[in-house]
Amino acid sequence: MKLRKFIIFTAFAIFSTSVVAQKVFDSNLYQGKAPHNNGDPTDTAKVRVFLPDSKEATGRAVVICPGGGYDHLAMDKEGYAWGEFFQNMGIAAVVLKYRMPHGDPDVPVTDAQNAIKMVRRNAQGWHVNLNDIGIMGFSAGGHLASTIATQAKGDSKPDFQILFYPVITMMEGYTHEGSRKNFLGKHVSKRQEKKYSSDLNVTRNTPRAFIALSDDDRSVPPANGVNYYVELYRNDVPASLFVYPTGGHGWGARMGFRHHLEMQLNLQSWLKSF
Repeated sequence: MKLRKFIIFTAFAIFSTSVVAQKVFDSNLYQGKAPHNNGDPTDTAKVRVFLPDSKEATGRAVVICPGGGYDHLAMDKEGYAWGEFFQNMGIAAVVLKYRMPHGDPDVPVTDAQNAIKMVRRNAQGWHVNLNDIGIMGFSAGGHLASTIATQAKGDSKPDFQILFYPVITMMEGYTHEGSRKNFLGKHVSKRQEKKYSSDLNVTRNTPRAFIALSDDDRSVPPANGVNYYVELYRNDVPASLFVYPTGGHGWGARMGFRHHLEMQLNLQSWLKSF
């Protein structure tokens, strides 16, 4: 009986040490005034950082941009749940609560760029490789992530991108109209449409990509992710596209998504491929 209690106590102690070794904390993205005021003083940019045990850290990190049509953010199923997923893989994760654009695209774009810069500033303390920092996004957050992947430069440029059922284009007919309106406003020029259509901005320098979506998505046309993959392929950018037969839109980390485990295995396999 004593031996059994000792074993249970020892196992609990090991588990507790592992949990304590992992760190989760919140922080404001900006220490002072945020750039590009969106007109809402209550809307602040924040991050929740998930750091693995230093002994298990792979040196990789990812900034996660939840979706929500540039109107709100699905912070749990498209943010915090994924922070834990990556943390348990030895990958540092930074879940970004970016500000809503209200028609000014510079607002969320600047937030996402600064989140990547934050990771690079803290790379040594967070056990992160400066050249292994990616960006991940869902739906409208996928549009934000792909915008950063195709347009950011210097310290704000990611090394890889992970996109789930992403909005890619701002062209009418293929885009998600709500995201387009919230991101660019009511009066949109052709120049803005092209600038923020990520499939039109792919170059050979665009980082490698993982793209996953459902064939029966009725919210964001699957052509968004598929056309983006085609442009990546045309520019010799390594990319993997996974189209699941069912699931619709917005499944995130939901266990109810029929292809949940398959999707996780696909992502894990892709992450191990480079």
